[in-house]
Amino acid sequence: MNLNLLKTGAKLLLPIFVVMALWLLLRGHNAPGGGFIAALVFITGYGLYLFAYGVEASRRILPFDPRSLIGVGLLTALFSAAWPVVWRQPFFQGMWWSWDLPGWGPLMLGTPVLFDLGVFLVVSGALMIILTSFEESRWNS
Repeated sequence: MNLNLLKTGAKLLLPIFVVMALWLLLRGHNAPGGGFIAALVFITGYGLYLFAYGVEASRRILPFDPRSLIGVGLLTALFSAAWPVVWRQPFFQGMWWSWDLPGWGPLMLGTPVLFDLGVFLVVSGALMIILTSFEESRWNS
């Protein structure tokens, strides 16, 4: 395979995969999608970039350590599940807040969306670590 074609494709497709993952994440609680599927789409783009450019280049495009995503994701999911208890609601009860944005309309944010975000972060972080480990071991053996 022509490596230049793979590199060009990876560079062009990565932003498309990221936007698609965000779209799936944000619509996931009301329609098909959610944190897990969004993470798989995101990791597809990341993996393509990783295999085209290598481990060091893929680490340079990330502004964070993938291990930190797992911790932040777990805390986000725990917060979304425990927050209703503060308001004397059952654990994991869905709670929603609405803000009226001028020129945009109402913006709804709820604990289910936060839980999906936590799942997205955990799955993305774990799969980034796995793919990077596979790629490193492929070149070191």
